[in-house]
Parts: sequence; structure tokens; C-alpha cells
Amino acid sequence: MSSRLTSAAFAAAGILFFLYPAIRPSGDDATAMASTAWVAGHAAAMLGFILVGLAVLGLHQVLGDRLSLRAAVVTWAGAGLTLPYYGAEDFGLNVIARRSLRDQAPALMELAEEFRYGPVAVTMFAAGLLLLGAGAVMAAIAVWRSGRVARWSGTALTLGFVLFIPQFFGPYPLRVAHGALLMMGGLWLAAALWRGADRQVSQNERIA
Repeated sequence: MSSRLTSAAFAAAGILFFLYPAIRPSGDDATAMASTAWVAGHAAAMLGFILVGLAVLGLHQVLGDRLSLRAAVVTWAGAGLTLPYYGAEDFGLNVIARRSLRDQAPALMELAEEFRYGPVAVTMFAAGLLLLGAGAVMAAIAVWRSGRVARWSGTALTLGFVLFIPQFFGPYPLRVAHGALLMMGGLWLAAALWRGADRQVSQNERIA
């Protein structure tokens, strides 16, 4: 990926991570889970995880160091462990909730809790988010050391991923604020990479 494609991937991922809590209903009841907004919000998050994996791989191609390569590997592993849980949350819980409302069978929602707190599912989910946080920290350090991109440009996105698990336990406005932090972080790093690409083009033109 070129610097500008990497920049676009970080920007798009940040925006999608903001849309996730902004679109997703604030409640966790059957009405919320049965809504199209529930599906759209979680789908935005899943696309965000995919794009951030591609973006970190592109970052490695820009920086070319070992740490950014390790960041890409860890980020991909984290996304791989996280996405199955999000897919089940998005599509599985939506089907359960719609069936619960249609058949007036609130007991069906117990299945949602069984899935959410199943030991294998929640362990994979937590491990994935921890790896994503670790990958973001490694990427931010690689950016800091590189001298090719503004040093602080990776910090906000990293903070957002480090706080991904804690924000689940906060009130809904905090979750929206967390999405805004991820968006700001994605756009900040995207802008820094775009400026770096412009400087490289200018240098190449002067040499030519």
C-alpha cells in the first residue's frame, strides 16, 4: 500500500469506529438488538477492524522497520480473534432478538447472555482486543522512532485501542466519546502520513 492509501485506510477506520457507537442503539434489550441500527453499527466496527489491519500493514510498508512489521502481525491476530465475536453480536443476536419480539418469548434473550459471557467466546474477544491494543502501541512506537511521520501522530489512536475494553463498562455517552477518540486518532495519523507522502514527492521532484 502507498502512503496515501494507508492514510485513507486509517481515516476510514477512524470514522467507522465513531459510527459504531453513534449508530448502535444505546440499549442492550431485544428492541435494540432487533433493529437495523444494531446491524449497521456493528458492521461499521467490523469494517473498521479490517481496515485498521490493512492500515498497519501499509504503515510497515511506509516505515520499513521490524517493529512496524510486528505491529502488523499482532494487529492482524487481534482482528482475527475479535471479528467472530462481533459477527455473532451483529447477526446472531439480531436474529434472536427479532424472534423474541415476534413470538413474544422474552426467555429467548437468555441465549444472548449465554453467548456474550460464554468462556471461550469472551476469552477470544478479550484476547483479540488486547492484541489490537498491543499492536497499536507497537505501531505508535514505530512512528515515534521513524522520523518520517510526526512523532505524536500515533498516540490518540493507540489510546483508543488501549481503552477499548474499559469503555464497554462505561455509560453510553462515554462509548460515543471513545468512538470520537478513535476517529480523531485515525484522522490525525492519516493526515501525518499524507503530509509525509507530499514531502517525499517534493523531494523526488527536486532530485529529478
